[in-house]
Amino acid sequence: MIDRSILISIQNQLFKGKVIQLSGPRQVGKTTLLKTLADRYEEDVLWLNGDEADVRELLQDTTSAALKSILAGHKLVIIDEAQRIRNVGLCLKLIVDHFPEVQTIASGSSAFELSNEINEPLTGRKMDYHLYPISFSEMVKNHGLVQEKRLLEQRLIYGSYPEVVTQIDTEVEVLRRLSDAYLYKDIFVFENIKKPMLVEKLLQALAFQVGHEVSSNELGQLLGADHKTIDKYIDLLEKAYIIFSLPSLSRNMRNEIKRGRKIYFFDNGIRNALIRNFNPIGLRDDVGALWENFMISERLKLVEYSRLWMNRFFWRTHSQQEIDYIEEYKGVLHAFEMKWNRKRRSKIPASFQKSYPGSSFEVVNRGNYYTFLEDNAPM
Repeated sequence: MIDRSILISIQNQLFKGKVIQLSGPRQVGKTTLLKTLADRYEEDVLWLNGDEADVRELLQDTTSAALKSILAGHKLVIIDEAQRIRNVGLCLKLIVDHFPEVQTIASGSSAFELSNEINEPLTGRKMDYHLYPISFSEMVKNHGLVQEKRLLEQRLIYGSYPEVVTQIDTEVEVLRRLSDAYLYKDIFVFENIKKPMLVEKLLQALAFQVGHEVSSNELGQLLGADHKTIDKYIDLLEKAYIIFSLPSLSRNMRNEIKRGRKIYFFDNGIRNALIRNFNPIGLRDDVGALWENFMISERLKLVEYSRLWMNRFFWRTHSQQEIDYIEEYKGVLHAFEMKWNRKRRSKIPASFQKSYPGSSFEVVNRGNYYTFLEDNAPM
């Protein structure tokens, strides 16, 4: 059992008059986390699974009178796979408004974002939490920094989905199953996608472009689709927690890229499964992309679990000056360059320093990356 960082954060928000919404991609451990939480309340917990037909019938289109008998005697109500329940948002709203002494936690996959079943009815009545594949800092707490550093190349290739981490020697099989449309099947259910093959080809194209600026027009020409369709599918894949994007930073310089974006995967293993390449580091020509994706995705987990609100960017000029990753926190820009080779030197571009005085700059390599990814990392 690997302790998840947001468990304590969720506990601290219980019984404050809001629904807790826990979402994230499939197979990242949402149900396991909630069972750990439920064990601490024992007989006061009502566990309802939206996969069960009788539970769906009980909760969809329900009333406050019906809920009174369902909730009787329970202090904590957990609705797992809540996205399967029609009008679940209205059901949760009734619980919050009529039974303030009851704490409800609703857990589900990316369908929450895609179907909008919860967002509108629960405006101002919920706290959102996202769970991702196991983070570097969670693994360090589980078995120590020394061991996790030894497993660095393993993480770059196979990622950190719970089943990948805990079932050694089955990584490729697990990742093939996950990447074979399983992780993003919610898109097909809720969005009536007419060209599922295009989604898979788009993901493969994005996997090859990690670390590079992405153009919807170029992707459309490559895949035989218009740029609006490409933009729509990228948006859906972000809502499904498969990929995330970084916009370009552009405020002061005429030469800056103004509307660019880079796209990364939440998990290196999924990225490598899409391009069918699990070769060891020594046999690869994409180590730089693997390193950049791993560092930025892991930093995102750290920031999200720390409940910090910040802007994130990359920076590039038309003259090819660039910075991989930038955080804006409390009005200050913090720039980072990702280098797999610890001997590679890099310095902050003079034009960036001139345009954004007071900004910090750091090179993240194999010699210091753990300080960038641990819970006490500077923000």
